[in-house]
Amino acid sequence: MIVLNIWKNLALVSLGIAIVCLGGCTKKPTNAQLEVWRKEASDSNAEILADKAKKNPQRQWNLVIQGETANGKSETLSWPELLKLATTDVNTIDANNIVNPNQVFKFQGIPVSTLLKNFGILPGVTEITFVCYDAYQVTVTIQDLLTYPIILALAKDNKPIQRDQGGPIYLIFPYTKYPQLKQKYNEGFWAFYVTHVIFGTEKTQVRVSNRQFNLADLDQLPQVTLNQNVGYRVWWPSSKVKLHGVRVKDVLSLAGIKPQSSVVITGKPEIYRKSSEAIKLASTEIRDCNIILATRWGEDKQPISAKMGGPVTLAIGDDCQSKTKNQRWVTFVEELTPQL
Repeated sequence: MIVLNIWKNLALVSLGIAIVCLGGCTKKPTNAQLEVWRKEASDSNAEILADKAKKNPQRQWNLVIQGETANGKSETLSWPELLKLATTDVNTIDANNIVNPNQVFKFQGIPVSTLLKNFGILPGVTEITFVCYDAYQVTVTIQDLLTYPIILALAKDNKPIQRDQGGPIYLIFPYTKYPQLKQKYNEGFWAFYVTHVIFGTEKTQVRVSNRQFNLADLDQLPQVTLNQNVGYRVWWPSSKVKLHGVRVKDVLSLAGIKPQSSVVITGKPEIYRKSSEAIKLASTEIRDCNIILATRWGEDKQPISAKMGGPVTLAIGDDCQSKTKNQRWVTFVEELTPQL
């Protein structure tokens, strides 16, 4: 494309020469002059491409490691760093290849066991949750991740994995060599476009404007219990459960936010960070019905684990109007952004 653009520009220069010559040009350009024009066209094309690249930078896919790691900090692996770690090949069928389910592909990627070793496993942590761009999530036991070559694949048959096939990062289970994995982890566990790997469950941290609240802060607020079905099904009982937490309006009040403010609820998955997909609650909705940040569940008030979308999930009460009730529940809630 660059070469074509260079010669396109050169052709325009040459066309200009021809037009001038029609007006009385008597000398043909020398080779030296042609070379000058060629270089000018090349430099001009390079400037255009550089400007375009500056305005439209290539978006790199990163992987965020969070939760109960050895240092307890959130760390981001860049795409070049991921490529360096992607040294393991797994030859297996693709559980999502319904056209030819018996075809074996070569997947190249990062063994999740490598991430476990690199970031450290704290005592008591037994599972890892993989969160995807679209808020899909799956959880796998650490024992199985250390036993089997379960990988985060970056390539399939030596080519980058396309988005419609699960890429750029696709969680792969070696079905062909270890068929027993099918019974424990069906095709639903083959997670598309993974963005986060959570060791165990993170500590509760919710940001409101410039304030950061932990679980102890939220526990100081009036506690509310909803008895209803959860607005998403991952790892939750299909029947009604008790959800315990605090009203969004009380959290806003704690942060000193005016009650007439509407609020955008942001969760960990990237889809919640897109303005076109934002979950926005009007001030009347927040005021008139039970919309809570749930931090515990069940009769014994268990913490909400990562595999259930915790430690904090947005829960919308059945007492809300139908329009509000149909709002998407937000998993892995991280931030409330007031808007006047």
